[in-house]
Amino acid sequence: MKKALFAVAAIATWTSGHVAPAMAVDVTSKPARCTLDTVATLPARPARSRSGSAFVREVLHLAGAARDRAVTEQVLAGNVPEFLRALAPVTMNGTGPEGQRIEVTICVTPDYLAVGDNNDFVRVPVGLPAAASIAADLGFHLPTTKMVDAIFAQADVRLPPAPMPPTAQMASTDYFWRHHAKVEAQRSRSAQGASALTAGQKKDIVMSNRLRSKPGRVAIYGWHRPNGKPIQPLSTVHGALYADYSHGVRLVSDTAFVNGAPYPLAEILQDPQLSRIVSSEGPIRNSERLLVSLR
Repeated sequence: MKKALFAVAAIATWTSGHVAPAMAVDVTSKPARCTLDTVATLPARPARSRSGSAFVREVLHLAGAARDRAVTEQVLAGNVPEFLRALAPVTMNGTGPEGQRIEVTICVTPDYLAVGDNNDFVRVPVGLPAAASIAADLGFHLPTTKMVDAIFAQADVRLPPAPMPPTAQMASTDYFWRHHAKVEAQRSRSAQGASALTAGQKKDIVMSNRLRSKPGRVAIYGWHRPNGKPIQPLSTVHGALYADYSHGVRLVSDTAFVNGAPYPLAEILQDPQLSRIVSSEGPIRNSERLLVSLR
């Protein structure tokens, strides 16, 4: 059967000033699967990789860029828990120019970025340059605020925020480790396995057009309460290298699905109409180039 297609807009404008045809989208619905042969994945974990607790001991007295370099080295080498490789589908709905139903499914890590194995790991907040570098090098994006909301709404496990005192030590490795332990205590009370989509435990580093108008800053959002309201509205107050215990990195595959068909997420984010399904800000032009520029 011939596929039914529509162009979601007359033109899409590139930052170069050229114009390109809008995306042609199959309006027939097919199931979207976040399988490893179609989406980004994390590299295999070497057999002799450090445990999470061993890594914490090594970086206990590091901070800022030095600690971020250590985290990046571990993640790019594959030292992440196996459960993070099972990407979870999150579907967001909208309509086409003639009222057609559109489903955009993104594929996300089920929890925040971590170092270690399934039994001994630590969630690792990092600054924006490290988060952008990890995402770009491994074929991922950072989420938008609208994606963060959808992830929380569709999560299998929703953990209430567990704030710690806002002291001068809140960006220390010790604080990261202690907060990770609090989150794990919450998580252990769930009947769901570690690969279940989990949200509410961290604020997200997000992709936003504000990063173009606020160079040198990090955009953070989220930490949803049980009622679905985030503690942290979209903010670019902190410098790009800043990361405290409450921050997390949720990775989103560069490949998403529109009505079940795979499309580059960067094209969806740039499209005048489809972008509004996945971004509260509307189009985010050349998101891949923006991500690389933040490293």
